[in-house]
Amino acid sequence: QVQVVEFGGGSVQGGASLRLSCETSGRSIGSYTMGWFRQAPGKDREFVARITWSVVDTAYSDSVKGRFTISRDNLKNMIYLQMNSLIPEDTAVYYCGISSKWSATRASDYDYWGQGTQVTVSS
Repeated sequence: QVQVVEFGGGSVQGGASLRLSCETSGRSIGSYTMGWFRQAPGKDREFVARITWSVVDTAYSDSVKGRFTISRDNLKNMIYLQMNSLIPEDTAVYYCGISSKWSATRASDYDYWGQGTQVTVSS
């Protein structure tokens, strides 16, 4: 059984940084695309970033490009999201997902999800 657990969220002021982590178990993530999504109250789950298994290809939403960095450690079955220069619009529950599709940027592309971790940014 695949398990996905996100952690590292919190409440910060605008301009601060946070690093989210995602730990997986039950399956090696070495051959899967991993992604981060977020969902604000009353809104759909939106794509934030994804990284392919070989680490050579990453993608970001326009709203976080240049501020967020996704990375992974296949040996530890971990992925990370370094978030810098946070703004109130980044406030959401952040989810980590596992996808068997190379270029997975839609929520429907992902097979497994964690429970999410809350990020709150105040102005």
